[in-house]
Amino acid sequence: MAAKKEKSFEERLLALEGLVKELEAGGQSLSDTLKAYEEGEKLAASLKKELAAAEERLTVLQEDQDDLSGTV
Repeated sequence: MAAKKEKSFEERLLALEGLVKELEAGGQSLSDTLKAYEEGEKLAASLKKELAAAEERLTVLQEDQDDLSGTV
């Protein structure tokens, strides 16, 4: 069985935006609302984690660049 391809950051962000619109529109059953909310929380957590990792990587790259240029 092939490994499940993880969605890109942009795809997950669009999915989260869609869930927010659905929740704001209302009209869903309580069960569907809770499922959408849970999925939104998972998406938001994964997006935050990826952003934090990107920020950390940028910090390391900037520190490396500063070391190369002799600035602190």
